[in-house]
Amino acid sequence: MPVIYLDADACPVKDLIYKVAARYEIPLKVVANVPIRVDRLPGLDAEPVVTPGAPDAADDWIAERATKGDLVLTADIPLAARVIANGARCLDFRGGEFNPNRIGDALASRDFNATLRQMGVVTGGPSAYAAKDRSKLASALDAAVNRLARANDAR
Repeated sequence: MPVIYLDADACPVKDLIYKVAARYEIPLKVVANVPIRVDRLPGLDAEPVVTPGAPDAADDWIAERATKGDLVLTADIPLAARVIANGARCLDFRGGEFNPNRIGDALASRDFNATLRQMGVVTGGPSAYAAKDRSKLASALDAAVNRLARANDAR
């Protein structure tokens, strides 16, 4: 059975993810460094997972478990690279899918911007999360989970 892994520490749309997981009745692991409240919804099989300790403990926990047929939701590019290498699909919180053919470019860009920031160059950051981002995620998430559910039914 496929699993959805949510990198929940900085997720701005947990409620949306809970609703989609409940609609398709796909297990959801809500992974964070601190306790996160999980909504109670009919059909929602959600397990909160607390990974205290190192800042990347939640990422490590997800990367060790997510495999082919699973879906990971994160804004963390290094985590996306790790789970894609395991065969899992990965979406960001704006509805973009991390692509196995382009994840190297995303990592390089992230590292380049980090270097610029260390040198004192103001690189800006992502734009504020907007309704259009939520809408795009809702669409992408529904399509991805629908594909997971169909693939599971075909087994």
